[in-house]
Order: sequence, then C-alpha cells, then structure tokens
Amino acid sequence: MKIVAALTDPSQASSAQDLGADLIELRFDLMEDDPLTCVQKCRDACPLPIIGTIRSAQEGGMFFGDATAWLEKMCPVIPLVDYIDIEQRFASCVSQVRASGTTIIASHHTGIMLSLPHLFALERDLRAYGDIVKIIVTPHNKGDILELLEFTHAIKKPVCTGVMGAQFRYARAILPLFGSVLVYCHTGTRTAEGQYSVQEFVSLMKLLKNG
Repeated sequence: MKIVAALTDPSQASSAQDLGADLIELRFDLMEDDPLTCVQKCRDACPLPIIGTIRSAQEGGMFFGDATAWLEKMCPVIPLVDYIDIEQRFASCVSQVRASGTTIIASHHTGIMLSLPHLFALERDLRAYGDIVKIIVTPHNKGDILELLEFTHAIKKPVCTGVMGAQFRYARAILPLFGSVLVYCHTGTRTAEGQYSVQEFVSLMKLLKNG
C-alpha cells in the first residue's frame, strides 16, 4: 500500500514527503498554474513519483472540458510524470499516454454505491486500458462497506478502491488491509471530503499493523 499526497499546491510536495507520503498527486484541475509549471515546481521540491490528474466535474473535480481539451491540457506533462489518471470519458487519449511509457491509472468515481456485478464489470472495462484500476464509490450503509471490502479482496490486483464523503471515512483505513494499493490523503487542503491527512494515515497504519 502506498500513501498518495493529493495536492492543490505543488510547493507542499516536500512537506508531504517529510510526513510520510510515497507518491504525489497533482490535481491540475484545482491549480491556478499550468500543469507544466506545477510539475516543475513539484520536481524541484522533492523526488517522489508524481500522479498527474485532471478530475472532471462529473466525477467530483473542476474540469469541464471534453477529451480533446483534457489531452491538450495534459499533453505537455505526459512524459514528465510517473502516472496519469484517466477517467473512462477520456479513454480515447490512452494511446498518446501509453506511447510515453507512463503508467495509467484507469479511474471511476461515482456518487452512488455499485452492486457487486457492476463493480466486477467496471473493473474489466477499466483494466482494458489501465495498469492500475481505481474505483471510488459512495456507500450508503455498512452492508455497502462489506461488499466493497469483499470486492477489493477478490479482484485482480493492482486495484485502488475508496469511498467518497465523510460518513464512512473509516473505510479508507480498512480497504488497504484488503488489497487496495493506493490511499489518497491531504497535507492541509483536502481534495475530497473525508480524506485523512498524510500524518494521520501513517499513524493509523502503524496502529493497525501492530494490532
């Protein structure tokens, strides 16, 4: 399991590393500077691997463009980052990203809970173009959490699963124990409701692994 520091300010990268992050996510849709400038600032601050992300408004972000606009914004940094998050709606851009050798995180974020059959079908669709599958859902009860844990344990790896919202934020701490390979945290400014800070999550993992 790797801790990802999801940043809206690349100057926080050094602090994220000091706190215990393993990777940096640059949320380009939440940053004022262009992606190239953000990556350069991040590289100057620390050597951690970088995930480049432009999250669409449909999946909780602030990007309102289509696949062509997404690629235009992302293109300058494709060779410079280690991972690129690609939602299904932008999957037509995969060939350009793949040509650079960059690892692809195929992602889907939804404000509902998906049934187990739907989760398994979605994983197959995302795995068709991604190296790592990322599925984030919104549980409505504890039964939904149990199904998400079951799915995470059973599915082909590598996979990242998680939850949206604060109600069941504890699932963020449990899912890595069942096989989720990435957990997204903050360093002061949350990029999603319910995120733990990097420091909190490092402490949680120490407690859970020693328990």
